[in-house]
Amino acid sequence: MAGTLKVKIEENIILDNQDYSSKRTLEIGSIDEVYKRIVSCPANAETTVVHFKQVAGAAGGATKFDGALDIQDVRHIRVTNLDSSNSLTLSLQIEAGEDDTGADTSASILLEAGKSFIMGSGHDGVGVFDTNANLVTDLVDLDSLVVQPGSNAINVEVFVASV
Repeated sequence: MAGTLKVKIEENIILDNQDYSSKRTLEIGSIDEVYKRIVSCPANAETTVVHFKQVAGAAGGATKFDGALDIQDVRHIRVTNLDSSNSLTLSLQIEAGEDDTGADTSASILLEAGKSFIMGSGHDGVGVFDTNANLVTDLVDLDSLVVQPGSNAINVEVFVASV
């Protein structure tokens, strides 16, 4: 039985008696799978917190990706740093070849304490590689998300909604 995921983002601030607050709500229908877990990421180690494939959970044949989520069905991805004082590096492992052979390149971002990274579909949803810093419009698949917490162990919450 499918449901509707409601994603709400709210910012509240008043500066010099002027309200600059914002509230946005997005509804994503036909969601029938949710992947949610808290992952303990040990210090000084890379931890893959979620893995995606175009052929996920294949029952037979030479390719098996048990535990991977079907990238073509994903509609919402969130990773939240649950630590109250330490940041982490979140690496988007990118499969430029889109052939389920694994990541070919990556992009990394700093995820500060208590903050979240949110993206929609990872299918044809990310692109990197340009030596001239031009806009990259040839988007490819996300392969996985990897956390590197540095010298402090950190917990992260991973939430993925799929159709």
